[in-house]
Amino acid sequence: MLGNHTSATEFYLVGFPGSVNLRHILFATFCFFYLVTLVGNTVIIVIVCVDKRLQSPMYFFLVHLSILEILVTTVIVPVMLWGLLLPGMQSISLAGCVAQLFLQLALGTTEFSLLGAMAVDRYVAVCNPLRYSVIMNSRTCNSVVIVSWVFGFLFQIWPVYATFHLNYCKSNVVDNFFCDRGQLLKLSCNNTIFIEFILFLMAVFVLFGSLIPTIVSYTYIIATILKIPSASGRRKAFSTCASHFTCVVIGYGCCLFLYVKPKQTQAADYNRVVSLMISIVTPFLNPFIFTLRNDKVIEALRDGVKRCYHFFKS
Repeated sequence: MLGNHTSATEFYLVGFPGSVNLRHILFATFCFFYLVTLVGNTVIIVIVCVDKRLQSPMYFFLVHLSILEILVTTVIVPVMLWGLLLPGMQSISLAGCVAQLFLQLALGTTEFSLLGAMAVDRYVAVCNPLRYSVIMNSRTCNSVVIVSWVFGFLFQIWPVYATFHLNYCKSNVVDNFFCDRGQLLKLSCNNTIFIEFILFLMAVFVLFGSLIPTIVSYTYIIATILKIPSASGRRKAFSTCASHFTCVVIGYGCCLFLYVKPKQTQAADYNRVVSLMISIVTPFLNPFIFTLRNDKVIEALRDGVKRCYHFFKS
């Protein structure tokens, strides 16, 4: 679509090819997932903030994780839903594409930093319970969260700048439902080998930089849990880590497939499926992961529902 132009002022998102009926079914499905994600994560934020039983570092980090999940899915899903209602390809301005890609990468980087911090928090809680309140005090928790957010947003400035500093003379049609970096690099007429290699190294640094402390923490956690003599004690100790561990497996598994590869210009269908997992499925599952496997959260939810029922009844 660019013709003889040397760069793009807007892009066209292919989205999901298929019949009108299929697109309407996808719209209804993704809209349901999005609404459940918003409601589920908002409920977690509210109950943690109002219930005194949940005033601990673990749930403090969970609130920020829920905020990140809401923001990550909101950056991508509304644009995707609007595209499913349009008859053809969806146009997005250059500024909109820059903003979407930057926010997606920055929020994702922040989330992985926070997941690493949550793993260390679980290590301290299980392996050093007597010193837990001293080590994970409010000052430490606030500092960890601030550093995670600042690092996530500062770290992704250069990758986004480098991506949009290229000339897009081949086409401005992005074969995905959002401004996918891999597909954008594919459209450039510049030699992107060096940029792709740097982006690969940065992805390795972010993912493995937070995955290594997670692996080390859980190695010590498992070793400590296995030393607990009673089965009920082992079950109780593991239940405090099970939700976070499940979230780690899903999140890291998807992003390792999508970003940690030397060739960023992966096949469009491959990127589309993995991107769906990251932007829709994982944020949708997280509220259930952190509630259904956590007795304290379930109890707080039950009490909250009872209070709401008595309030509206009176």
